[in-house]
Amino acid sequence: MDYAFGEQAYETIDELLKPFGTKNDKIHLNIDSISIMGKAGILEGGKGDIMIPSAHIFEGTADNYPFKNELSKADLEGQGVNIYEGTMVSVLGTSLQNKDILKFFFNSTWNVIGLEMEGAHYQKAIQAASKVRGSINPDVKVRYAYYASDNPLETGGTLASGGLGTSECDQPI
Repeated sequence: MDYAFGEQAYETIDELLKPFGTKNDKIHLNIDSISIMGKAGILEGGKGDIMIPSAHIFEGTADNYPFKNELSKADLEGQGVNIYEGTMVSVLGTSLQNKDILKFFFNSTWNVIGLEMEGAHYQKAIQAASKVRGSINPDVKVRYAYYASDNPLETGGTLASGGLGTSECDQPI
């Protein structure tokens, strides 16, 4: 599946995880794992670093989605990039963020390492399918990782200030 945007993430994966067939003959999918790779703003570190979440919290709500991430820092060490583990904040929009709110999350006991827009939506759909509806394996393994596309706490570290890579292209295109 390609990139989903905000609430689209819930709708898309919710449909993918539903049984299919007729009303009387439903076929449940044999899903044992779901892996999600995304890009996100990092609050400690810089462009190109990797974030491994242990929970998604949905900003502005009481919705918190802790989970066991089958991917760990140890799985990715030794690749020449910094790796951070902790909580991700799912935000309504990156343009709605300001440094005071981001600093609150970073300095709080939430152990927030970054912000993105889809994680809580994905996890809500996965938990609904696995724990509530029983349409997929209740012990489905999830693996999340995020590529740091920017650091909104650093001046000049936002998406608007350059490319997504760890170095800037110096050749004219």
